Amino acid sequence: MNQYKNLVFSVCLKMTGDYFAAEDITQETFISAYQHLDKFDGTAEKAWLCRIATNKCIDYMRAAERRAIATEEDEMPQEITQERDGPLQSFVNKDVLVKFRDDCNALPEPYREVAEDYFINELTAKEIAEKRGKPLKTVQTHIYRARDMLKKTMRKEDLLA
Repeated sequence: MNQYKNLVFSVCLKMTGDYFAAEDITQETFISAYQHLDKFDGTAEKAWLCRIATNKCIDYMRAAERRAIATEEDEMPQEITQERDGPLQSFVNKDVLVKFRDDCNALPEPYREVAEDYFINELTAKEIAEKRGKPLKTVQTHIYRARDMLKKTMRKEDLLA
């Protein structure tokens, strides 16, 4: 461990880019190596430890990626029924949706039409492409850009109200 701790740490740091995660993964690497020592043939211990560290880093990054992906429900407001949240919350939700519609209508063309169809009318990109007679990739690009513009105009607090 004393001989290879710096090497393993540097591999982990280079792969994750996070100092504290690299420390944790370095510890996990040596724990895993100790637990599987009986399977080690005794040759190329440096390569064996680096491979364990690499696999641990890949697992860490995959897990972080799954946690970081936002769903569409998290990005855009949804209308919530009054029975579940009470009249005040229902009013606030409707107010947010009105502001959201106004922000969609304030977008420049062709993003305004696409945002209205996608976010308000809940059409798929394929349905919008067929409706507008445009290529699917063009519609997908317009949705992506409209989402970025809306994120800049709407505060996160408004969406979470």
